[in-house]
Amino acid sequence: MTGKKGEISRFLENYFLHFNAAALVDAAKGYQDQLEQGSKMLVSLAGAMSTAELGKIFSKMIRTEKVHIVSCTGANLEEDVMNLVAHSHYERVPNYRDLTPKDEWKLLERGLNRVTDTCIPEEEAFRRLQEHIFKLWKKAEQEGKRYFPHEYMYQLLLSGVLEEHYEIDIKDSWMYAAAKKNLPMVVPGWEDSTMGNIFASYVMKGELKASTVKSGIEYMTMLADWYSWNSGDGVGFFQIGGGIAGDFPICVVPMLYQDMEETDTPFWSYFCQISDSTTSYGSYSGAVPNEKITWGKLDIDTPKFIIESDATIVAPLIFAYLLNM
Repeated sequence: MTGKKGEISRFLENYFLHFNAAALVDAAKGYQDQLEQGSKMLVSLAGAMSTAELGKIFSKMIRTEKVHIVSCTGANLEEDVMNLVAHSHYERVPNYRDLTPKDEWKLLERGLNRVTDTCIPEEEAFRRLQEHIFKLWKKAEQEGKRYFPHEYMYQLLLSGVLEEHYEIDIKDSWMYAAAKKNLPMVVPGWEDSTMGNIFASYVMKGELKASTVKSGIEYMTMLADWYSWNSGDGVGFFQIGGGIAGDFPICVVPMLYQDMEETDTPFWSYFCQISDSTTSYGSYSGAVPNEKITWGKLDIDTPKFIIESDATIVAPLIFAYLLNM
């Protein structure tokens, strides 16, 4: 199953020997072990991973079935599609640390929303999606149907209405890869994303019902059903960043065990987090994995890894290792 390792993988094995570098290789090998023993893997995406174009390699992970369910923020859900249809309009700002408040205001006036060194074009990205996604929301409501946020995005991508706007190779879109496979997904806190805000505005204007988009509670119950059906051979947890994308899905195990009293629910069979958070100040995102044992999420013997580094560097390298690159 592992196949012959390529140059990137061999480089990691030869030179990433200590500290966070070694933890990276250990985590990659642990992920590989999970797949070889038939376990499934949840990958959570926080931060701005889609804007960082993680999709160029994450899409390969999805197509090769090394990811079985995704938990992501609403921002990551939509920003991969925005990059797909508006890539040439994005602007990079390498000297973003030197920007003054007036410089930032000028970006706003130009319709450029900055994420660190990258500006997302409002008109070409947000508004281009809004036109089409509204039609899907409205159609579902008129037919008396309801869908999850990610299901509407899948419908949008598979409908072909955006094809004339594609500005990158479709193979580099992780959302398109996920849509083609109908990959299970949870998007907790979708309401705070741009599309979530836009949907809320239509609700406030009386043009849509809030119930047209399924809720976070429904995501949790869907995840619980998925976990119950798929955890026989183990489900691992690969967390990129912190926040709700990780906090939400990891709770499904203690919820099933404690609240549903399904005491045979297995713990997560693997855990890895890439984070630059620290353990001080009560930070959950920066907590060491062992803390999760006390919350009934991980077992004593669960393989646990934490890589305290930049996810935009670490995640592509781990994925490259798993892809034998």
